[in-house]
Amino acid sequence: MNSNLNAPHFRDEQAAYDYVEARLWPNGPVCPHCGNCDPARIRLLAGKSTRPGLRKCNECRKQFTVKVGTIFEDSHVPMHVWLQAIYLMCSSKKGISTRQLHRMLGERSSLKTAWFIGHRIRHAMAPAASVGPLGGSGRTVEADETYLAKSPKTRKAPGTALNAKPAPQVFSLIERGGNVRSMYLDEKNVRDALAEHLHRDSRLVTDGSQMYRFQVPNHEFVDHSKYEWSRGDVLT
Repeated sequence: MNSNLNAPHFRDEQAAYDYVEARLWPNGPVCPHCGNCDPARIRLLAGKSTRPGLRKCNECRKQFTVKVGTIFEDSHVPMHVWLQAIYLMCSSKKGISTRQLHRMLGERSSLKTAWFIGHRIRHAMAPAASVGPLGGSGRTVEADETYLAKSPKTRKAPGTALNAKPAPQVFSLIERGGNVRSMYLDEKNVRDALAEHLHRDSRLVTDGSQMYRFQVPNHEFVDHSKYEWSRGDVLT
């Protein structure tokens, strides 16, 4: 591993929090709930079981850390692992895949965690123009899904529990000649994801999966088992 990763904020959790706080709160902590920045009205909580960097605002009586409102929010991944991943992705001139990131982080992350971290970091680094819905009038957007482990359709090995945790599913939208957007969800959330991330005037191309069998304007199905492709060109 690169010797630069021997810096304290890459190895120690408290040092990692101190590093991030010094950059996001250069003038002291700010409550993300009410905006209070009076240091006398914000106290650092301490205790053996208390999370690093946990504070309580005496104005709104809510707890918070520097993670709130950032790509680190709602994540159980240690802060120093986040900083390692950011460093590795920013220092890789040719990009870095999820599997490579997983290998470089080692035992500190699973493949699912590496994908989650990488996706959030790339989303934060994306140009502002790519934040809105994909596609538009005259544009084609393809939608597809895959699994980070064996598909639920794969025959189960003998003795596999019927209530085994489902494989993590990744749903992606690809705008031809444009951006790619991926997210975790299941088939019950596809309609909501398309409503949020797909421009209503786009031409949508999908396979024949039942999860896409609902009314979407300008929607085209293809059957790959019959070597079908979308009109005019080949799916990417």
